[in-house]
Amino acid sequence: MKVLKRKLKERGRNRLTGEISLIPESLDDLWHLKHIIEPGDFVYSLTYRRFEGATDKVRPDKTAKKPLRMGIRVESVEFHKFSHRLRLKGVIEHGIDTELGSYHTFNIEPNSKLSVIKTWKVHQLKRLREASKAVAASTVIILTIEDGEAVAGVVRQYGVDELFSLRAGSGKGVDGSGDAAKKEFFHKVIEQLKSSFNTIAAEAIIIAGPGFVKNDFLAVLKEKDPELTKRTRIEQTSSIGVSGFMEVLKRGAVTRLRVEERLTQEVKLMDRLMEEICKEHDCKAVYGEDEVLKALQFGAIESLLVCDDKLMVSRTEGDEISKEGEGIEQVEAIVEEVERVRGKIVVFSTEFEPGKRLKGLGGIAAILRFKI
Repeated sequence: MKVLKRKLKERGRNRLTGEISLIPESLDDLWHLKHIIEPGDFVYSLTYRRFEGATDKVRPDKTAKKPLRMGIRVESVEFHKFSHRLRLKGVIEHGIDTELGSYHTFNIEPNSKLSVIKTWKVHQLKRLREASKAVAASTVIILTIEDGEAVAGVVRQYGVDELFSLRAGSGKGVDGSGDAAKKEFFHKVIEQLKSSFNTIAAEAIIIAGPGFVKNDFLAVLKEKDPELTKRTRIEQTSSIGVSGFMEVLKRGAVTRLRVEERLTQEVKLMDRLMEEICKEHDCKAVYGEDEVLKALQFGAIESLLVCDDKLMVSRTEGDEISKEGEGIEQVEAIVEEVERVRGKIVVFSTEFEPGKRLKGLGGIAAILRFKI
């Protein structure tokens, strides 16, 4: 995320109001903006509209679309990861030759410039700082493979997006008489892997899985593409697919290849939280808003774990906060107080497994300095 301009003024405790101009540079940046831009925010961006001129023709020729800077009051925010865009729908409040009060939708894509005017919360500014720092992080592909099956995904800041899944035909093993079939399957995987690597401009590949199939695959890859092999690392896992991706992250393999380690941190923190919760004695963890608030009053919180959707405003057509969003002010107050006392705050993505597990615990939890 590239931040171009900040014009902020203090407004109350731990809150600033004003404009930040920025350019999202990747799909990850669009995902961050989904959790920063809320209903009620004012957003300026460039859009293209067709202006019809006066003409005596019955069917006038179509005119070219012209760029126009427009400002809308946001009503809904939608993240479309497969089409690589963020859709902001709202009412037009500023724009030359536009019908003020009508609806318009911005389709924000990577490298689109926009300005956001709002009251900024602590966790939103922190997310923006993290997104700005993460711009130099490399893109990593994880390929999990075992006998006759391969699943690959790309590591994003919000989770692991599956790229492709391949399965060998029935009866085609990897031993003895199945060597030819095994090699044919490997070649198909390599073809898909190279295509994905080039399409998303990845910088590294982790090959993971149980047993020795991954080593056999690496040997064939080295024979087919020695240069790509130099960008590849091996990691042992007990399974493939989503659970295999999680094992790779938990072991820190991605961290060793790139600076960005947020996903690895989420997996490890969630495991630590569950270990504490399962203890019969000396449990140093709580979950649910009431218990977390109680721990905060005792000054016991070491790390606060909160789902991203607990910090997002949800509104109905009447611009009223929905039942799902009723507790947002209390959650924000907890986040701000933990920030004030210098506790650690980790916002979990509900797009990924640890975030889903945390959501099942009420969406907020804490690891404590001491038992209460």
